[in-house]
Amino acid sequence: MIPERPPLVLLHGITMSAKAWQDVTPLLTPHLEVIALTALGHRGGAPVVRRPAVIGDLVDDAERVLDDLGVERAHLAGNSMGGWMVLERARRGRALTVCALSPAGFWDAGAAGQSTGVAKLRRMIGLARLTPWLQPLAMHSPIVRRVALRDIARRGDRLSAAQALDAARDLLGCAVADDLLGNHDQIAPLDPLPCPVTLAWSERDAILPVAVNGTIARERIPQARFEILPAVGHVPMIDDPALVARTILAGTGVLPLDRV
Repeated sequence: MIPERPPLVLLHGITMSAKAWQDVTPLLTPHLEVIALTALGHRGGAPVVRRPAVIGDLVDDAERVLDDLGVERAHLAGNSMGGWMVLERARRGRALTVCALSPAGFWDAGAAGQSTGVAKLRRMIGLARLTPWLQPLAMHSPIVRRVALRDIARRGDRLSAAQALDAARDLLGCAVADDLLGNHDQIAPLDPLPCPVTLAWSERDAILPVAVNGTIARERIPQARFEILPAVGHVPMIDDPALVARTILAGTGVLPLDRV
């Protein structure tokens, strides 16, 4: 009898959707039962009710979805906003392990360490809102994809034209981007750990630089396993899906490290 695969929940970053994981998921499914969720207020997710929406609302909604699926505790992995969400779910005692990839929320009171990244995301959102008519044609160019995604990935041209256009549609369909980018909530210290936690920071993160936000993360969650993901940007699933899959599998302990 083949043993049941443990559940793994994946949570994406702001303005994205579950499709952010589409190149990573096939590398994980041989080992784990993968559940990729689209967050509240994002394209394909549940509509937002309370405004302005805050991270706690998104965590509550994800919890309702998982409760409906009968998933009480699971391995959790998330990027950026999704990394923040999985850490908060762990705080609630609902995680077996956590792998947070360049998680948002690690900044100081007064938003130090947040403003530069927010400015870059607002610029990307503003450009997308001004050019929806141009995107179907422009995304066919690898150079345009690389330039358009330069703040979140080093190799945006690795995405196909269809994937890049779908990401642009996700961005335009996000109803809570302005709410979340205007909020200065932050991640509180998490010590002791409720479960094994991996903080995996992108070496070339232009939104939440490891030298600033990664340092704050290590101070607030000192017992977490901390590693640097080489040569990738803020959304490492774009640059190197295989590296992301190996990092997640190592954090879950489902595979021994020498087999990841």
